[in-house]
Amino acid sequence: MARDDHAAALFQFLLRMGDNTLILGHRVSEWCGHAPVLEEDIALANTALDLIGQTQMWLGLAGQVEGQGRSADDLAFHRDVMDFRNLLLVEQPNGDFGRTMLRQFLFDAWHVPMLEALGASSDARVAAIADKSAKEAAYHLERSAETVIGLGDGTAESHDRMQAALDWLWPYAGEAFAGDGVDAAVAAAGIAPAPEALRAPFMAKIEAVLAEATLSLPEDRFTQFGGRSGVRHSEHLGHLLTQMQWLQRAYPGATW
Repeated sequence: MARDDHAAALFQFLLRMGDNTLILGHRVSEWCGHAPVLEEDIALANTALDLIGQTQMWLGLAGQVEGQGRSADDLAFHRDVMDFRNLLLVEQPNGDFGRTMLRQFLFDAWHVPMLEALGASSDARVAAIADKSAKEAAYHLERSAETVIGLGDGTAESHDRMQAALDWLWPYAGEAFAGDGVDAAVAAAGIAPAPEALRAPFMAKIEAVLAEATLSLPEDRFTQFGGRSGVRHSEHLGHLLTQMQWLQRAYPGATW
């Protein structure tokens, strides 16, 4: 692969990693001051901070690889909707607390094996970021799985809400395992695993937790695609970005 092609593929991969944590981090932060109890308010805020911290590393490296002088902030606040490369899953609205935690669990169940694989990346910079992020992600997965089990196997109402959340979110889960040219390029270079290789550990975790939660996977396995490539995003991302980016767009180049 030519050097320019290698850099372009790596840049796109880094955007995908950083955009996932950025958009999900912002979504989770929307609970600040609104969570059901104080402990959950603090826990969700800490999760959001962890994800934003990971974003700074991924997008910071993306800016270096791109070589156009753009910082992590530039990439976060000065790109339009169709320039984002996040999974459609993470841009979905919070809904109730149960839907938020199920969305987190689906993401965490993919994120943990991805980071574990990236810890052995041929790119030392990628491996370092993955190693720094892995412990946070493992804690996120432990917490979200326990919450899904507790609510799914709880009262009749909590069970029904969690099943409704799963039915709503499951069509967005499969996008993470659909590879394209970018994935093929970074996998061939030993930078990242092929997306399909993560499906088995993901499904093993999903099935184990859902069994304890007494929840059932939807029979319809239709999958939504388009977020990772930027071909299609839901209308929700545009609304999210108007909130997240308005200050930097209104006062470009402003500093504290």
